[in-house]
Amino acid sequence: MSRTIAIVEDDIDQRENYRDALMAHGYDVQLYSNRQNARQGFQTRLPDLAILDIMLENDMDGGFDLCRELRALSPELPIIFLTARNSDIDRVSGLRLDAWDYLTKPVNLEFLAVRVSSLFRIADTLNSPDDHSDKLVVGLLELDQNSMSTRWNGEPVSLTLTEFWIVEAMARRPGHVKTYEAMMQVTRQSYVEKNTINGYIRRIRNKFKEIDSEFNLIQTVFGIGYRWQPES
Repeated sequence: MSRTIAIVEDDIDQRENYRDALMAHGYDVQLYSNRQNARQGFQTRLPDLAILDIMLENDMDGGFDLCRELRALSPELPIIFLTARNSDIDRVSGLRLDAWDYLTKPVNLEFLAVRVSSLFRIADTLNSPDDHSDKLVVGLLELDQNSMSTRWNGEPVSLTLTEFWIVEAMARRPGHVKTYEAMMQVTRQSYVEKNTINGYIRRIRNKFKEIDSEFNLIQTVFGIGYRWQPES
């Protein structure tokens, strides 16, 4: 069965160019010109991957809002922002919403197709069985890959999908340093800065401290990365 890609883009020429390029690679493509139409379509059927512009008609941040709505429907759906907005603030905002990629216009259509294929491979890896147990227990930490849920000392920790991946990557090898470069790979995103990783870690720590004010197992290795400290 062909994969379905939703393109939410208010410029008709760009929208159809993206469609033609992706259909040439065997994908089914759904086209939407604004947030409202896309939302209605997604309620009927979710795509396998979504490509979102940020500014949709008169809605300056419509793509950001639509990304939040998609995340509520599917925590693991691959989402790409494809936009003319190229500021670092917009990039960081998009990645904090757990988009898998952030591309700026104009984009090479062959590159777009390759990037889509790459994200589908990542999605397949996440959804396929591997050698790891579905549940990882490290001291008071419990991670469930099936539900993407996290518990600390029996209490649920509300992590985003990217935050879950980061915690899992560190906890699988307690005491070993996860470098910034390794963290960037863990996020499944093509453009991540050190400050973005630092932001993820800060929010993760705060979420654990909301449950346990003494939590201190995520240690900073200055200039290199982070590690999950084994419990004594």
